[in-house]
Amino acid sequence: MDTRISLLESAERAVRERGYNGFSYADLAREIGIRKASIHYHFPTKANLGSAMIERYSARFFGSLADIAETGQSAADQLRAYIQVYRDALATGTQVCLCVSLSASRDSLSSEMLDRLNRFHEDSVAWLTQLFDRAAQDKSIANLAPADREANAALALVEGAQLLARARKDVAPFDQALATLTARLASPPLH
Repeated sequence: MDTRISLLESAERAVRERGYNGFSYADLAREIGIRKASIHYHFPTKANLGSAMIERYSARFFGSLADIAETGQSAADQLRAYIQVYRDALATGTQVCLCVSLSASRDSLSSEMLDRLNRFHEDSVAWLTQLFDRAAQDKSIANLAPADREANAALALVEGAQLLARARKDVAPFDQALATLTARLASPPLH
């Protein structure tokens, strides 16, 4: 694996476990076994590294959502898969999604990082809005509000639930927080 990718992976893991302010270039250098000057060659500033992390994470995340959307499953099943992406990111409750962690560190982020973070959330809401529009057609989710309101609520719910789970280092708070939403999902799927 090349140094740049190793740095991105190490930094992402650190941010997801300890937050944006919870690591330094010295930490990365120690973990990877290189000099700090080598990190500056790839990422002149921590903000450059942060922007690259968001870009890389977003590509993986939205690739997963594209895979979910292409399954042809009901909106309820796709929402279950979306929720599972967030649950899996918790590991055992020791980490959160990169963008959840960065949201908690907004005051420390560069304007470029904030722009990328905001775009991530806007794109997430757009994907969820389409999902809830589909749910209105396939009737696989009960008691629907307008799709854009459902989308914003779902995003806030999964991201907030991750923070609760991380605070306790236990996935149970995540599952408990999502229980009301998942109770609205048709099972088995309606077609």
